[in-house]
Amino acid sequence: MSSTERGTPAQSATADREIVISRVIDAPRELVFEAFTEVRHLARWWGPEGFTTTTQSFEFSVGGEWDFVMHGPDGTDYPEWISWTEIAPPERIALLHGESRDDPNAFESVLTFEPDGAATRIEMRTVFPTKEQRDEAVEKYHAIEGGQQTLGNLAAYVTEIARLGDDG
Repeated sequence: MSSTERGTPAQSATADREIVISRVIDAPRELVFEAFTEVRHLARWWGPEGFTTTTQSFEFSVGGEWDFVMHGPDGTDYPEWISWTEIAPPERIALLHGESRDDPNAFESVLTFEPDGAATRIEMRTVFPTKEQRDEAVEKYHAIEGGQQTLGNLAAYVTEIARLGDDG
């Protein structure tokens, strides 16, 4: 590894199975992180534009689960399940995401929250089990656009909370 590559993540093993989306959000890191930790926040912004979320159960702890249904703008319901695999406030959240607890196609996501002046840079790195599953998520389910819209919804939500001074 040359000195110019030092500190660069080795992505060659998973690059063809990854989706990486990032955004700078004009709100403090602790507030952006908090928006992921409480269902009262998640219900207000989670998902792409036009989607709503109904939570069946939610426990934000390592090994805890979020069992929910996303309702598409066309009326289609999408059962979803997340298990939190790592929580390091306010820097990092890792999770396993699928349709259900035993979903063989579940994928892993790592979210990092980095200060960027008074703002926060959030990065969502998702790794799918296979390249084919990644490609299907991108082509059939528009995962990149959906992820960008989801982070846009998060940005609008936490920016408004920060503006109002009501983060709790």
